[in-house]
Amino acid sequence: MNTRNFFSEELSRMRQDILAMATRVEENLGKALTALKTRDPELAREVRTDDADVDALQIRIEDDAAMIIATQQPVARDLREIVTIFKLTSNIERIGDHAVHLARAARKLSKGKDSPFSAQEHLEKMAVTGQVMIRTAISAFMAQDSQAAREAAAMDRQIDDEHKALTENILKVMKKNPDLVKSALQILHTSNQLERLGDHITNICEAVIYMIEGVHEELNE
Repeated sequence: MNTRNFFSEELSRMRQDILAMATRVEENLGKALTALKTRDPELAREVRTDDADVDALQIRIEDDAAMIIATQQPVARDLREIVTIFKLTSNIERIGDHAVHLARAARKLSKGKDSPFSAQEHLEKMAVTGQVMIRTAISAFMAQDSQAAREAAAMDRQIDDEHKALTENILKVMKKNPDLVKSALQILHTSNQLERLGDHITNICEAVIYMIEGVHEELNE
């Protein structure tokens, strides 16, 4: 096998590993969302266990990418893709951590009483949008479609809007019921985690655009 064919096959394998990693994170986000809806603590625990597979994939992909840089010395467009792969694995791993946090929040809710805050609907919408965003962003990477990456990043505004609405609702309730501060802070922390999830997916979209077009574009400033 000549050097170029070997390099192309290695890149193709890493792309598939990125897809597998992102798919697992999307699935975990879906499990955490279902756990939130159904208050299922067992399903929430599964997310934490499955996250170990995401971490293992990150290590494997990054080791392979480092080996290609050391042995193949890629340049130009090929080097941009390797740099992008590092950015993708880092951000996908962080999205996985946010899915774990949502699962933890679901476990806590399963043990508590009904919340006086109108939180669950907002959190669910944020998580669903996050699922769509990561699926669209990784599809953009696989298809090398910069416009699809921009469309994925634009969805982050929906997450931001839900986060803002939830924050405003919680502040109103807290003014009338100061004794609810502890539970309010827990919900706000979960909402913050989901808001950052959208930011990480936006980072992925920016990296995909850099890979394809060679320009650094700030999305959703």
